Amino acid sequence: MSFDVATSTVLDEVQRERLQHRLRTRLAGTVLTVVSAGFRSQRQNRVAARERLAALLREGVAPPLPPRRSTRPTRHSIKRRLDKKRRVGETKRNRARPHESDQSP
Repeated sequence: MSFDVATSTVLDEVQRERLQHRLRTRLAGTVLTVVSAGFRSQRQNRVAARERLAALLREGVAPPLPPRRSTRPTRHSIKRRLDKKRRVGETKRNRARPHESDQSP
């Protein structure tokens, strides 16, 4: 099943550009082709291909998601991270061999 994105009268210019950008890896020129061979029946394969084509077009035409807003870590999570770093450093310091100057004869 094939659908020519560039010559479709159903899509407006914004939708056409969005589809061409999002489906650029699946397009052959400006034609989107969907193949289905999951069933033994030609009719079922056509129905499956039509459904897949419709799903691809719906996803491709959907408006983009709003950009992610970065958030700051909470005061407690910062304190927890620093406390853990301090504990790990303390553990490593305690693991170290004592210096010769620290040992008494």
